[in-house]
Amino acid sequence: MLTLAALVADPDLELRVVVPGRDGALAGQVLWVHNTELPDPGPYVREHEVVLTNGLWLDRTGPADFVARVVRAGAAGIIFGLRVEQRDTPPALAEACREAGVPLLEISVAVPFTAVTRAAAAIQAADRQNALMSLVRRGDELTSALSKGAGASGVLEVLRREHELPLAVVDRMGRELASAGAGLDAGQTRAAAEALTRRPPPLEADLGAGTRAALYPVGAIGDADAALLCLRPVAELTRDERDALEQTARYLSLEVARHQAVQAIEMRFAVELLDMVLSGAQRVAEVPGRLRAFGVDPDGPLAVIALAFAGDDATATLPGMAEAVTDFLLADGLPAVVAAGSRDVVAVLPFRSGRQSPAAFAPRLAAAVSHRFSGGRVVVGLADPVPGAAGLREPLSRSREACRVLRGRRGGPVAASFAELGSYRLLLESHDEQWRHTFADVLLGPLREHDRVRDGDLETTLRAFLDHDGQWAATAAALFVHVNTLRNRLAKVTELTGRDVGRTADRVDLFLALEAAQSG
Repeated sequence: MLTLAALVADPDLELRVVVPGRDGALAGQVLWVHNTELPDPGPYVREHEVVLTNGLWLDRTGPADFVARVVRAGAAGIIFGLRVEQRDTPPALAEACREAGVPLLEISVAVPFTAVTRAAAAIQAADRQNALMSLVRRGDELTSALSKGAGASGVLEVLRREHELPLAVVDRMGRELASAGAGLDAGQTRAAAEALTRRPPPLEADLGAGTRAALYPVGAIGDADAALLCLRPVAELTRDERDALEQTARYLSLEVARHQAVQAIEMRFAVELLDMVLSGAQRVAEVPGRLRAFGVDPDGPLAVIALAFAGDDATATLPGMAEAVTDFLLADGLPAVVAAGSRDVVAVLPFRSGRQSPAAFAPRLAAAVSHRFSGGRVVVGLADPVPGAAGLREPLSRSREACRVLRGRRGGPVAASFAELGSYRLLLESHDEQWRHTFADVLLGPLREHDRVRDGDLETTLRAFLDHDGQWAATAAALFVHVNTLRNRLAKVTELTGRDVGRTADRVDLFLALEAAQSG
């Protein structure tokens, strides 16, 4: 790096330090050396340049004024060239530099300024060559690490061999993909992920607790998929460190893209497994092989769980939810096939008793996923285990149905089995899907046709009335209508369906029809 110290170290320049300046000033980076005899060099000198002068301006301005103008320009120092007529550096100039903290060097009469510029150019050329060689060498090492399957952790270790920096890689979902010399907590990884959502991502991320990190987006095309974090502010990094971080981030883009491609393939295979299970005898022979591919023994006892966020279908699942479930299960030592859909995330896994039974870990799983996604209420549907892959269809449908019911409840447990949610569900499940559709269409068809033609709310009103246990005032308040309006609507329901909402038997029929329509 070009510095005043590097120039002083060149014996051919015959430079002598007259005033060293403030601590470390001689070691500060110099951009270039600028030759000027103007009494005010400020308009022509860039920040961090060194002023070369013979002092021809001394008969037009005083040393103190000259130094003040050099300081205002942000120059790195002054080199005073001695002449036959000026064999010594003026004491007034030395004193002004000493007071201002500006380094002052003198160069002998025998050495021209061109020697200084040639030496500066040679140092900068050597710096560029070394930087290029470091870039190529580091690129070779990064390529080697990726080709050997070292992953993101191996990439960070390559950088750490050159620069002792605290590093971490965090993706858009707030997951720590790798770290080296840095330990991030869940709050800090979420803060990094939130910084990535900004357009454009900031140069620094505030991770909380007084920690700021330089942020280098990973993924050059489109939105950033992850970030390389260096747990130091950008201002504290050298140019070489910043260059190395930028290069490493580009190589990490390859690793993150590979990781995402593998995840996409695994997710597609997982979704296909659910299709195989639901298709029945047509593809049942393919299920064991697919389970083995995920490390799940198809001949041992198996369990199925389904989970989602409580609320409406639009917010049932979020991107990255399946990965959060997978991370939790792997941390518990449970291999699993995890598939994400629009209404739930389903996991097929070996059934184990004790702490690793689904009923035991379901509340912890719900809490872990909720924490990953900033506190949304997560519910988990369970089903009884089956002895092997051939029996997976029933627990798959029952766990999903249990999850659907829990999502619609305003409180209660976060996890429950199908059998715990009411005998009417067992009744509906005992019939095939076609029967449930037909039963629902016979009773609800006239209501839906009426709502379609007249833009009405009869089906919504009926559901609200049953959800509020037939309480007129509570239902009217929930629908924001007058009680008389509610009575008129329910009278129309009775007229169209032939079922009187005031009779228990008729209410049961209507309730089962609504549930059958949703379960389909």
